[in-house]
Amino acid sequence: AELPPPYTAIASPDASSVPVINCRVCQSLINLDGKLHQHVVKCTVCNEATPIKNPPSGKKYVRCQCNCLLICKDTSRKIGCPRPNCRRIITLGPVMLIPEEQPAQPALPVQPDGTRVVCGHCGNTFLWMELRFNTLAKCPHCKKISSVGSALPRRRCCAYITIGMICIFIGVGLTVGTQDFARRFHATYVSWAVAYLLGLICLIRACYWGAIKVSYPEHSFA
Repeated sequence: AELPPPYTAIASPDASSVPVINCRVCQSLINLDGKLHQHVVKCTVCNEATPIKNPPSGKKYVRCQCNCLLICKDTSRKIGCPRPNCRRIITLGPVMLIPEEQPAQPALPVQPDGTRVVCGHCGNTFLWMELRFNTLAKCPHCKKISSVGSALPRRRCCAYITIGMICIFIGVGLTVGTQDFARRFHATYVSWAVAYLLGLICLIRACYWGAIKVSYPEHSFA
């Protein structure tokens, strides 16, 4: 949990009584004139928030590794960073009381179970919570589907090609072997059409699995 850092009002070049505080991220000076009623202030240099008061009752401050300052319940054990380019899941330890005279310490996030995966479409990294490869994943950045690992699309592509070719061979065999029978019973043409249609569908599915993008795992956390 992050408690507001102590600050000392110092003299500024323009006014001798304007309170300022150092930004907790970039250490730039933040002018607190007219902002002392707020709980947090925003740095004009790095655009990150810095607390200047204790959090509201029942709340606590947590700073993500991306420097985003979060406010959550003091009983929370897991929170998610809302920034689209981060999306970390921060696991918080037991609540520890830190004396106000000590500098505030940002919460140290613990890596959750899962696998960091590099999206095959947009190249962004996201956390895939399935602890197994050969699955389909939806990237939270580009919203597109890709395969985690190349074994699944390769296996399914081969399976569909095999089934499709078998269906086409069956269709060819029926066409050659039942031509005379089909002239008398026209319903035989339906069996030809079904065999060719199944073969065509399987070959189309094989093309889909052969062309699907593959996302590769970056790191794995057990």
